[in-house]
Amino acid sequence: MTSSESHAHPRFAEALRELGLIDLHTRIRRFPDATRTAAEAAAALGCELSEICKSLIFAADGVPVLVLMDGASRVDVELVRKELGAEKVTRAKADVVRETTGYAIGGVPPFGHRTRTRVLADRSLLAHDVVWAAAGTPHTVFPMAPADLVAHAGATVVDVREHTE
Repeated sequence: MTSSESHAHPRFAEALRELGLIDLHTRIRRFPDATRTAAEAAAALGCELSEICKSLIFAADGVPVLVLMDGASRVDVELVRKELGAEKVTRAKADVVRETTGYAIGGVPPFGHRTRTRVLADRSLLAHDVVWAAAGTPHTVFPMAPADLVAHAGATVVDVREHTE
């Protein structure tokens, strides 16, 4: 078995060092099967879908923005648009996600990105003691208290969850 540090994407491992979170390496979990979706991650971990933190990149008037959302919910792009005061918000294409974050879709962590982007975190994440987020690959996740995750991501807590009637 390799060390826990090798489980994380190198860029994410460096971000953990820079943030003083080196001890988090021992808590990273690696799975042989991909945990690319929130449902796959929740099943692998044996946790509730809402305890997964999705890191989603959107384009607000062409500018990338990261939205952190609980795994059981969908982002309401109209609420994101209003929150940002943007004309148009769309899901970013895979190449934009990789260019902006340095990670592929399904492995994007909440922090440790290639470029600095605006970050919004949906309030629903704060309902849990611990949430699990991608550690830079589709096979790795890590646990963190939501308030700490929001702080390390430099996120603004907002209400951008889609509400179904």
